[in-house]
Amino acid sequence: MVDSRSPKQAHQILDCIGLYCPMPVVKTRQEMDKLAIGEILEVLADDPAAEEDLKAWAKRTGQKILEIEETDEGMRFLILKER
Repeated sequence: MVDSRSPKQAHQILDCIGLYCPMPVVKTRQEMDKLAIGEILEVLADDPAAEEDLKAWAKRTGQKILEIEETDEGMRFLILKER
């Protein structure tokens, strides 16, 4: 899932490698609370459930996932704070 109009530069990086449900979502929420509207959080996670969990969380909280990418270590998410 890629929004080609989105900037690719994250304002903050959150490393959740080695953490499992529900911690990637909990830590993402905590970091997003620190960002201003319009800023981007990059989340790195290797929990197999992280993609579905973060998608559901973003939809529920009104945030926008700009990009999801598979990496050697797991998944990389770019999340735009919209509210």
